[in-house]
Amino acid sequence: MLFTEDFLQYIWKFRLFDMNDLKTTDGEPLQIISPGLQNTNAGPDFQDAKIQIGDTLWAGNAEIHLSSSGWKEHGHQTDGAYNNVILHVVYRDDEPVYRMDGAKVPTLILFNRISPELYARYHHLIFDPKQFIPCEAQIGLVDNLLIQNWLTRVLIERLQNRSIALTNALQINRGDWEETFYQFLAANFGFKINALPFELLAKSLPQNILAKHKNDPMQIEALIFGQAGFLTDDLQDEYPRKLQQEYNFLQKKFKLKPIEKHLWKFLRLRPSNFPTIRLAQFAALIAQSNHLLSKVLETQGKDAHKLFDDIKVNPYWDNHYQFDKPSATISKQMGKSSVNVLLLNTLALFLFTYGNHHQSERYVNRCLKLLEYLPVEKNSIIDNFALLGVKVKTAYESQALLELKKTYCDNKKCLQCGVGIKILKLVQ
Repeated sequence: MLFTEDFLQYIWKFRLFDMNDLKTTDGEPLQIISPGLQNTNAGPDFQDAKIQIGDTLWAGNAEIHLSSSGWKEHGHQTDGAYNNVILHVVYRDDEPVYRMDGAKVPTLILFNRISPELYARYHHLIFDPKQFIPCEAQIGLVDNLLIQNWLTRVLIERLQNRSIALTNALQINRGDWEETFYQFLAANFGFKINALPFELLAKSLPQNILAKHKNDPMQIEALIFGQAGFLTDDLQDEYPRKLQQEYNFLQKKFKLKPIEKHLWKFLRLRPSNFPTIRLAQFAALIAQSNHLLSKVLETQGKDAHKLFDDIKVNPYWDNHYQFDKPSATISKQMGKSSVNVLLLNTLALFLFTYGNHHQSERYVNRCLKLLEYLPVEKNSIIDNFALLGVKVKTAYESQALLELKKTYCDNKKCLQCGVGIKILKLVQ
């Protein structure tokens, strides 16, 4: 049989082996009262196990290895952390093992005690040629309620993982939530392809400078377009020339250094997604919104869209996609799908992180409610899950599926996945 130690730990944890007439390698009768709690940190694999050997009930730790020689290979015989191991569980026994004090460790062999059907299902999940997900042939056997419960757990894992970057940025910004929110909001206005220049723009133009010009939208626009590097050319239209004049004054006043214009990407973008349009929308949001983070923290579900409903871009952009290049007249207000992306990647994440940081379930629950309100994302991963019968309706579920695919399926962590564990247990 070909399997990993993780599989043997899984077998032990759920007692998925032949439990009849268990004996140690020394021939003593053995009964498993409790396999213990799996330990994912340093030390023995299972803690607080309860094992009866002969007439004695033992309480302590259990260690799992493919072969008993793994005990010595890992140096457990000289490690005091393993002095409380009461049972060594192995697939093959190739040598006796001893604790640091010289006492022999009772050993249980699982060779010939594992169901061939269970092994075959495990082998199919882990070692078969790459598919969309390892369990695509079996996931339909799993109860939908179990899948939904697992997705809830995976969603929290995703939010926790994504909040790390936000927490790191908060430390760099010395605990300034407003500045950190401003930087993340700017980056997400770039919608992946222009996320980096938007982030660099925000870091080059602190929010406190913008706050000094809240009552003058033209100056806000000048600062943003100027720092983005779009006001260095020989401009012809009246609007960009005014922005240029304003920026030249403000740049000297605040000793600003713009980012490089070449960082912005236009290629293969729809004109409505050009960085110039996104910058105009961002400038309008900054100019027309006061205490935006405070409003975000109080937002609930569908009310979140209202934060962006009244954002009015300068009329110049109604018939332009770039400076000095007229186009057909069309409103450049933010579309609902664009707003949904901002709500998902910025607002929901901030609500979750803020709630965790301040140990407030209120904000965490507002994050989850917002995700339940937002529609499911459209991408190939969600489409492929739907073909397998896993259909979702909200961003709450689709975000969890994205994390499930990335963290568990792609890395074949089936033995740590609630769905994978259930599929393997179905053979019992």
